[in-house]
Amino acid sequence: VQLQASGGGLVQAGGSLSLSCTTSGRGVSNYGVGWLRQAPGKEREFVAAIKWSGEDPLYADSVKDRFTISRDNAKNTVFLRMNGLKPEDTAVYYCAAPQSTYTHYTSWRGDDYWGRGTLVTVSS
Repeated sequence: VQLQASGGGLVQAGGSLSLSCTTSGRGVSNYGVGWLRQAPGKEREFVAAIKWSGEDPLYADSVKDRFTISRDNAKNTVFLRMNGLKPEDTAVYYCAAPQSTYTHYTSWRGDDYWGRGTLVTVSS
């Protein structure tokens, strides 16, 4: 499974951005996918996740009610819509998938599939 995030950029506080995670590989639509982020000097943290079916979205408390995760399996793409951005949302955003199919993504694991991230910078 290969994943690549895109759509990052510079935005003012209160603004919005939409990230995309393009996935490829055998049976990729059968994998849960999560978004993670890593700010400079900080550990990677869970942001949001969605099941292979598009159901049961999960969100970190810090982004709940501001971010929305969705997926389009016909396009093998997972989206993260980010509204009400804050300077503390500044980070490199990654998408990731667990090693096993039909597993909801809930946190970063060392053996996850993941790819190149995209930088989101929120200015105050």
